Parts: sequence; C-alpha cells; structure tokens
Amino acid sequence: MTSTKPKPPTAPRNSGNEAEPPAAGAAKPEAPRPATSSTPSGAPAAAKANPAAPAPAAASLNLTSLEQRLKDTRAIGVFTKLSLKNQVDDLLSQFRAFHNRKAAISLSELRQRYDLLLLKVLSLLQDGDPPLANAISSSREALWGILSDPQKFAKL
Repeated sequence: MTSTKPKPPTAPRNSGNEAEPPAAGAAKPEAPRPATSSTPSGAPAAAKANPAAPAPAAASLNLTSLEQRLKDTRAIGVFTKLSLKNQVDDLLSQFRAFHNRKAAISLSELRQRYDLLLLKVLSLLQDGDPPLANAISSSREALWGILSDPQKFAKL
C-alpha cells in the first residue's frame, strides 16, 4: 500500500492577462504598452484610421446648432429641406400626441418612424456634408432620449 501525501495548494499560474503583483522591495513594473504599427509619417495607424473620435452624444448635442447646420448645408436642395421640415414637424406632432396620451401609436412605432427619417437625412448628407452626417449620427440616441422622455420633450 502506498500512501500519497496531499500536495500543498499552489497559486494559480498567471495566464498573461492579469498583472502579477510586484515582489516585495521590487521596482514597479512598467505598464504594458499597446502594440501599434506606425505609418511612414510616424503616427500610429489607429490615429490615421479614426482621425477624430466622436465626443459623447450628450456633450455634442446642440439642437439649435444641428438645426442651423441643416438649414445652411448645400448637400440638400431647398425643396428637399422643405419636405424634411414637414416630415420632422409631423413626427414631432405624433410625439406630442403620444406624450399627451391622445394618440393610438406606440413608442416602438414612433422609434421606427424616427429611425426612418434619420436614415433619410443621413443618406442625403453622407456624400455632400459628411461632418454634419457624423454629427447627426453621433447624436442619434441623445435625440431619441429627448423625444421619448415626456419631461425633456416638453422643454423643446
């Protein structure tokens, strides 16, 4: 009969994903640096691919500014702008009726109409005014938050 001694428990091995604690008295190790490939100009490739990271939607949302930029853009013709304004006014009326409980429309139906209108605007702007298209796209959820919240909508 052979007797086996239980082995003392050992600490789990580091898989490489976690930082190992420094040994007592040891100098602090440097934080790992992300691997970046450089372009010939010396700038990281990630910075070249995404030159301007979008700001958080809430911080970049300025309804007055977006409205003025839409009015001023040359990417959309005058008659198309008038048509879009009427569609926006109709959608706002539907939201107003929804919040006043005078509409037989659900919030999910309003979301579909909102998304369709936004996609239409973005498709009109994508080639002629990409910065405005990006601003509207990055503000999409913040705009929806205002429209779907009765208190925020009342302040419009």
